[in-house]
Amino acid sequence: MAIHLGANQYGKAESRVVRIYRDTPRHQIRDLNVSSALRGRFEDAHITGDQSAVLPTDTQKNTAFAFAKEKGIDSIEEFALTLADHFLEASAAADGARVEIEEYNWERISVDGAGHDHSFVRSGAGIRTTVVNVDGRGDDRKAHVVSGIRDLTVLKSTGSEFHGFLKDKYTTLKETDDRILATSLVARWRYDHTDVDWDKSYDEIKSLLLEKFATIHSLALQQTLYGMGEAVLERHPEVAEIKFSAPNKHHFLVDLSPFEVENPGEVFIAADRPYGLIEASVVRDDATDAGSAWHAVPGFC
Repeated sequence: MAIHLGANQYGKAESRVVRIYRDTPRHQIRDLNVSSALRGRFEDAHITGDQSAVLPTDTQKNTAFAFAKEKGIDSIEEFALTLADHFLEASAAADGARVEIEEYNWERISVDGAGHDHSFVRSGAGIRTTVVNVDGRGDDRKAHVVSGIRDLTVLKSTGSEFHGFLKDKYTTLKETDDRILATSLVARWRYDHTDVDWDKSYDEIKSLLLEKFATIHSLALQQTLYGMGEAVLERHPEVAEIKFSAPNKHHFLVDLSPFEVENPGEVFIAADRPYGLIEASVVRDDATDAGSAWHAVPGFC
C-alpha cells in the first residue's frame, strides 16, 4: 500500500496587529487580525521532521508586526500582498503564500459635535476582510485578491415577500406578502487584477450592497442577493465575481391573541436557530480564471 503526503500548508493564525499613527495630533488607527500560511515543498518536515526548509510561524508573526511599522498599512490588500511576497522570498521551499486579514473599524467618539482626535468607539457595521494568494515569484508570479465583508447585519421591516414555494405534506410555512427580511451577510468578491484603489473600491462596494438590500423589493433572499451581486459587477469592472453566504435571520410574529391583544405586524420573536442559509455566486461571463484565489476560503458554494 503506497502512502504519500497530500496537500498541506502551515503558518501563524490570528496575529492581532494594531497600528496607531501618531505623527499628527489627530491619530489614526488600523486594527487587524492577520493570518499567514505557506504551501510548497515541505515533505521533509512532515515525513522525517527535518525543519531546515521551514520558516517558523513565529517569524511570520514577527514580520506582520514589524511590517506594520516599517511598511505601514495603506490598505489591508496591499499589506497582505507585501507580506505574501516577502514570505515567498524568505522561504525557498514555498511555492505559494496565503495571507488573510480582517480589519475592525473604529469610529471617532463625538465630542461637542466633532470627532475626537485620539478617542474611538468600535463600529458594528461589519468586518472588512481580504484573502491574498500569491503563487510563484518574478515573471511567474500570480497574485489573487478576494476581499469582502462579514457580520454585516441588516434588516428591512417590509418590502419582502415569500410565496409560491414548493409544498409537500411536511410543509407548514405560511405564504406571506409582507415579512421582515434580515441577515448577517458575508460577501466576498474576487478582483480581476491588482491595479485597484483598494479602500475606494471597498467603500463603494459596501455602500452599493447596502443600497441594493434596502431598495430591492424582495420576493426571496435569493433574488436580493443576485440583485446585489449584479449591481456590483455592473458598476465595478475590477471585480470578476462575488459570492454571498447569508443566514436568514427569522423574525416570527408573536401570537398575542391569548391576551386579547392585536398584533398587526409589530411584535416579533427573533429566532437564532435553526435558520435558512442562502449561498450564491454572481459571476461575470468574461471573468478571468480564478486560479488559487479561493484556496482555503471556507463557507461558500
